[in-house]
Amino acid sequence: MGENPARDTAINPAAAEAQETYAYTLEEVQSILAHLPEPAATAFAVAAYMGLRHGEIQGLLWENYRGGEIHVTQSIWNGRLGAPKTRKGRAPVPVIRQLAERLEMHRLRCGNPQAGPIFANASRKALSLGSIVNRVILPTLNRCETCHKPEGECDQKTAHEYKRDAALPEWHGWHAARRGLGSNLYRLGVPDMVIQRILRHANVNTTATYYIKTAADDVRNAMSKLEQNIPSATPAPEIARVPAPKILRDTFGTPNLHSTAVPATVN
Repeated sequence: MGENPARDTAINPAAAEAQETYAYTLEEVQSILAHLPEPAATAFAVAAYMGLRHGEIQGLLWENYRGGEIHVTQSIWNGRLGAPKTRKGRAPVPVIRQLAERLEMHRLRCGNPQAGPIFANASRKALSLGSIVNRVILPTLNRCETCHKPEGECDQKTAHEYKRDAALPEWHGWHAARRGLGSNLYRLGVPDMVIQRILRHANVNTTATYYIKTAADDVRNAMSKLEQNIPSATPAPEIARVPAPKILRDTFGTPNLHSTAVPATVN
């Protein structure tokens, strides 16, 4: 074996801690789809309901959509055509009914093509998802709360500053949809091994570690279930029975409530 080239190295203790990645919930997915125009909405639906990677979505072909499945055969990243990330990445992915309906409507809007890129530009080349984000998605989701225009395009005729409309979901990127699919399937009770096959990971550890996000509500519900299934550690404490105080009476039988002394016997 050769010499380890990474000798005398150490991790900087002051380095920033890696940030937690994001995963869209089903509610966020539905909200984003309700606000985006086409074809951005259908492209996002593919990411959220199939869990495809950014480059795989750009590389989708109509001829590979058959039998209720899409066969992922290529990926386009930074304009370069290549194979999917891993060997397992070439596996077909089922298309659920809601996504199939969107894809068929998208096909009709495009002139009913049977071959070529599913998401194509005016030149019938693969459409850049980065372009969709910058031109469509961000302006749509980051509109101004007051005038409903994108940031930088606020109506200058009225005196107001740009403030993002908090009623709209935030954009966390295409890969957040892939992580969201894994997390949402897990929340629905799908086993890790099945989620691995849907996301086409090389091993299940990647799926469990990076693509299954546990929400705070899931944690609370889990601990509540645990609580309900554990018997009490100790029985309820019994209340000690204290005898009632003896009421002292005088020689005539009259209660003496103010004296604690034993009355003297009167002869």
